[in-house]
Amino acid sequence: MALSLGYSAAIVVALAAVPFAWGSFTAFQLGLYLIYGIAAQGVALCWGRAGFLPLGQALFFGIGAYIVGAALKTGAGWAAFAPAIIAACVLPALLAGLVGLLVFNRQIGSGPYFSLITLALAMLGFQLANALDWLTGGFNGMTGIPGLPGIDPFGSYYFVIVAALVISTAVLALVASSPFGQLLSAVRDNEERLQFFGFATHRLKAASFAIAGAVAGLAGALYAPHQGIVTPQTVGFLLSAELVIWTAVGGRFGLLGPVAGAVLIGFMASGLRNSFAYWEIAIALVFIVVVLRLPAGLGGLAAGLLGRFVPARSQLVRERPQLVERSPDAGNCDLRFDAVHVRMGTVEILNGLEFTVDQPGVHCIIGPNGAGKTSALNALTGRLPVAHGDIVWRGRSLANTRPYLAARHRIGRKFQVPSVFADLSVGQNLDIALWSGRLAWFDYLSPAPFGWRTGALDDLRDRFGFLADETRRAGELSVGERQMLDFSMTMLAEPHLVLLDEPCAGLSPAETGAMIEAIAAISADTGLVTIIVEHDMAVVERLADRVIVMHQGEVLTAGAMDEVRADQRVQAVYAGGTK
Repeated sequence: MALSLGYSAAIVVALAAVPFAWGSFTAFQLGLYLIYGIAAQGVALCWGRAGFLPLGQALFFGIGAYIVGAALKTGAGWAAFAPAIIAACVLPALLAGLVGLLVFNRQIGSGPYFSLITLALAMLGFQLANALDWLTGGFNGMTGIPGLPGIDPFGSYYFVIVAALVISTAVLALVASSPFGQLLSAVRDNEERLQFFGFATHRLKAASFAIAGAVAGLAGALYAPHQGIVTPQTVGFLLSAELVIWTAVGGRFGLLGPVAGAVLIGFMASGLRNSFAYWEIAIALVFIVVVLRLPAGLGGLAAGLLGRFVPARSQLVRERPQLVERSPDAGNCDLRFDAVHVRMGTVEILNGLEFTVDQPGVHCIIGPNGAGKTSALNALTGRLPVAHGDIVWRGRSLANTRPYLAARHRIGRKFQVPSVFADLSVGQNLDIALWSGRLAWFDYLSPAPFGWRTGALDDLRDRFGFLADETRRAGELSVGERQMLDFSMTMLAEPHLVLLDEPCAGLSPAETGAMIEAIAAISADTGLVTIIVEHDMAVVERLADRVIVMHQGEVLTAGAMDEVRADQRVQAVYAGGTK
């Protein structure tokens, strides 16, 4: 942290020295590119951090510019500028947040739809700016915008821009280093898994888009007095595309990269525009080369080179001084599938499935492939729509719920294929599980949650020793370790109903033994309701208090293992293997 602060301070000093070293005109040019760089930082927050690409950020830039331009043209000076710059940030943020909520609601993954919608909004903004002559000045734009009183646009205003850049970078750095920023990284990495920890990812993405809208509005507010004119091009597609290009070239995974990209491309274009007829092609080639050869941009290249000379300091076990727990079990443990039908097209996956779980303990669901075992868990947690029937947990209907809502009803889910946040560290994966159901609204930007631990975490570290190395990237773990990490994360959320889909798949005999021991011990100690889908009969025999046999989307029989084994219907349709 100290090293990054030192480099940041050096950059600020270098920027402050520009007017004295290269003159006021160069500082004026650089000020414009820094303004664009501030707007590009918002693109980096959405694209690099949260994983979705906004193609219409110029809309929010232009709104901020028009608001401040109109305020300054009243002649009220600072009295008009102060509320105008607040409005220039707040209104784009509200608009962006609303758009994000509408687009991301019920949508897993970013896909092209969000990008296309934001592009369409920028095109709409361009048309409105051209058409509303009385408000925007139409095609010719809003002209004659005065500078700030007492501040020369070609002189001291440059230092206002540098100060704004410092503020935007500091605020976005706070966001990136907070639990909210880490959750955005988890959205980018594995959005569906994050939902199964109770986080409404559409709201997280909408909030990040709102922040990006506010940053773009701030940049637009600085642009108006700097240029003295605001035209429809400031809300159009061309500037939006340039913001993406600058972010990609500079590096979308950092905050200074987009600024560097705007400055680099800006001066390159300025130098080539009057001397090279095909300068736009040259800029395009630079963009293509960087995207193909340097996905992390020039900022990623610089970080890699710096890492060779400045070794990273590692810490196996992070200090977690604050012991936190979720509220204890308070209520019955009744789960009921009531004539549940699930269809995919014309295929009946669950055919009137009915069973009840009304006692704590381990309940194993077995059956041949295609029997509907995993589909039953998917219907319970909102991953599959229920066509008919009902699923009731503790008196509440969960038919056609959403995964994050199921998690908030204290239902934990572990998938057959281990589902972790591969690009995050082991410690960051554990953080997210510990935050499940525990983060209050004021914790999202607080460093305190990084110090949380629970008694369950201490126990799981004792069982699975690799969890102690919190700096290790989760994607580098073996299959068995990822299974154990996935299981550990599920249990750290302290659910009341645990759904484990083949928890021992891909494990060695020794790892299988450790997993069985952990499941049995935790179930006995906590009194949880645990439902396991499993093909390995050795696992079922060692864990199951009750066995439910499924066949063709419905329950064939249920009871103790010996009763099920003796049932002739089971013998006719099912034979289990052992590891």
